[in-house]
Amino acid sequence: MSENIHKSHNVSRLMYHFVFPTKYRRVVIDEEVDKVIKETCIEISKRYEVEFLEIGTDKDHVHFLVQSVPNYSPTQIVKIIKSITAREVFAKCPEVKKKLWGGNFWSSGYYVATVSEHGNEGVIANYVKNQGNEYKKLFRSEGVEGQITLFDK
Repeated sequence: MSENIHKSHNVSRLMYHFVFPTKYRRVVIDEEVDKVIKETCIEISKRYEVEFLEIGTDKDHVHFLVQSVPNYSPTQIVKIIKSITAREVFAKCPEVKKKLWGGNFWSSGYYVATVSEHGNEGVIANYVKNQGNEYKKLFRSEGVEGQITLFDK
């Protein structure tokens, strides 16, 4: 569950729902790519003020429920997540690069929506959790209600 983030001159609770489709909507997200994305996102949260509340995949796209600070615009968050996850997926799963041409893992487009702390966070988390026919739970922050083991459906 999200919490207020206290900084020296502000307190915030900014949450975003992002959806990143893979390049050409290719079906390239398998269990190994799931693992790389999850591990990379955990490392991103250690280096940047970006907390992943929920991550879910469906073969050709990934949903992220993210909390961050006002210092980062949604566009900056997208650039951080897309660039680092793509680099790591290509480095650790070289077979994926063969399925995509042009050297990009993610499509240039994405979806973003803000999430309210008073009602929509649970709705969006539930949506991310239950979307898609082949959904796999990749990650759920420890503080989120109803803690679920990784890769459980």
